Amino acid sequence: MVRWGWAGDVTPKAVPVAGSVVEWHLKVAMAVRPIVRFPDPQLRKRSVELHGVDDDVRQLVAEMTETMIASEGAGLAAIQVAAPVRLFIVDGHVAGGAEGSPPKVFINPEIVEISSEAQTGDEGCLSFPDIFVPVKRGLRARVRALDLDGNAFEAEGEGLYARALQHETDHLNGRLLIDQVGPVKREIIKRKLRKDAEAERLDAAEREPLRKAGSAG
Repeated sequence: MVRWGWAGDVTPKAVPVAGSVVEWHLKVAMAVRPIVRFPDPQLRKRSVELHGVDDDVRQLVAEMTETMIASEGAGLAAIQVAAPVRLFIVDGHVAGGAEGSPPKVFINPEIVEISSEAQTGDEGCLSFPDIFVPVKRGLRARVRALDLDGNAFEAEGEGLYARALQHETDHLNGRLLIDQVGPVKREIIKRKLRKDAEAERLDAAEREPLRKAGSAG
C-alpha cells in the first residue's frame, strides 16, 4: 500500500523536474513542509487556479517534492502543504518513469476522461497518517495540465498512476479520503486520528524539558 500526498543549502542548483532542468537562485533554503492533516479545515478548501509559472511556483514544487520524498508518498497536492492552488505532483516512478526519476508536475489539472472500467484497492493519504481504506476508482484516467514551463500537455495513466491522478485531483476540490467510506468507518477513522494526535501531543510535551535542558547546556 502506498501513501499519497531537497532540504538543501542556499547555493544555486539544478533541480530536475518532470524531464526538464530548472536553475534555482533562491534567497532561502528549500525545506520539508509540514503536512496538513485532517480535520484541518484547509483541506476542504477548493484550490484556486494559477495564472502563471514563476520562481515562487517552482520553489513550491521543489519543496513539495522534498516533502513527498521525506514522507514516502506517491503524490502530493499543494493544499496538503497549506498552499491552496491547483497544483499537484506524482512520484516519477508511479508516473511511468525509472526508479528515482523526478516527479511529474500538474499545474491547473483537469480530468478529461475516466474509464468506465474500474479498480478497487487500498488507498492511503499523507493527510490521514496510517489510514488505509478500499476505494473504487477508474482503471484509467486522462488529465490535461500545464508543466513547469507553462506548456499544456495531456497524461494518461492506468492502475496506480490513474488512482494517483484521481486522488490528487480530489484534493484540489476539497474531497478527501474519509469521504470514500460510510458513516461507521468515518467515525472509526476520526477517533483513531484524535487518539494519535493526542499521543503525539503528550510525547512532545514529555520531550520539551529535555530539549530545553539541551539548549541550556
